[in-house]
Amino acid sequence: MTPGTAIAPPVLLAVLGGALLHASWNAMLKRRGEPLLAAVLVMAGSACVAIVLLPFLPAPARASWGYIAASSAVQTIYYLLLIATYRDGDVSHAYPLMRGCAPLVVALASGPLTGDRLSPGQWSGMLLICGGVLGQWLATPSAGARRTTGFALLTAGVIAAYTLIDGQGVRRSGAPAAYTLWIFLLTGAAVCACTVPGRVRTLAGFARARPLVAPLGGLASVGSYGIALWAMTRAPVAAVAALRETSILFATAIAAFVLRERIGPARIAAVVLIACGAAAMRLA
Repeated sequence: MTPGTAIAPPVLLAVLGGALLHASWNAMLKRRGEPLLAAVLVMAGSACVAIVLLPFLPAPARASWGYIAASSAVQTIYYLLLIATYRDGDVSHAYPLMRGCAPLVVALASGPLTGDRLSPGQWSGMLLICGGVLGQWLATPSAGARRTTGFALLTAGVIAAYTLIDGQGVRRSGAPAAYTLWIFLLTGAAVCACTVPGRVRTLAGFARARPLVAPLGGLASVGSYGIALWAMTRAPVAAVAALRETSILFATAIAAFVLRERIGPARIAAVVLIACGAAAMRLA
């Protein structure tokens, strides 16, 4: 199916629900006190979801297998960067940068790569996002915060890379659900292989103390990205990627009211600019 230029209301609502799921599992990494261990549990949970569901789904078309392999490799890098970003950084600082900058890269590359085109109004949304990113930079003068900014921006580039890969791969798969689950299975295995050796006992104790991290985090992670990939078969990749960044608002609210992070006026203004830029891409 070739996606149209607009996002239908059911797709819009689904992407917003996926955005809330994404913000929730990201906040879970920070709230649990050890991002590396929490991320490993989330990825293990995602892989288990895939193992359970894949036998009941049709296999993705052969034309998408290369995209699955490429996306899994890139997403492994993404999770390792995510761990480094959240090790010292606040969710209210890092998350808007990671999620807000990715659509900029997607929009710049999606025209030549996918044939999707953005309207002048959508480019205006991109400028709003840029303003918000600059505001986040100015609102975080400390060296530690600047380091977090660097990791977050690098992570945004990786997010853009796998978004573009999957925007093409899922259209070739003929089976969006199975395509998504194969990515989570392979990525989960790769992340665990990179991080678990030498930490088995520590990870087991962490899992016993927090038994819901793996199942809830895994389901939220699979659900949020599965919704996004399904939406990419119904609407332009860049528009879906930008709309998904409304998770920035959800993440900021969770950071303020659940994680009790201190969020000053400058950071709030930057977050609003980024979120408005993402919304402008939907309304243009």
